[in-house]
Amino acid sequence: MFIRALKDCAEFIAGDKTILRELFHPDKDGLNVYYSLAHATVKPRQASIPHKLKSTEVYHILQGEGIMHIDEEEQKVNAGDVIYIPPNGVQFIENTGETDLAFLCIVEPAWRPEDEDVL
Repeated sequence: MFIRALKDCAEFIAGDKTILRELFHPDKDGLNVYYSLAHATVKPRQASIPHKLKSTEVYHILQGEGIMHIDEEEQKVNAGDVIYIPPNGVQFIENTGETDLAFLCIVEPAWRPEDEDVL
């Protein structure tokens, strides 16, 4: 059994400037999965930096509101929304609210630094 509490995950600033806590990664935690899972936060009235991954990514919005940008598209997002981001899609998310925008990031195959290009 593998259980990790969010509060036990070290917080750091990711390359796209989101506040990130890595919940698990198969290369680091010895799990037999092909994806990684992280918790991200964007502070009010801020945005992540445009970037793209070679991997597929899914965001699950936990709290807050914002606008998701993927390539030339943009759409308002709220708590409970799930967003599919295709490989090599130029993406960023902006927090349009007055509270933190928090979301889970699922990357498959698991995130690797060489697979991300911050623009």
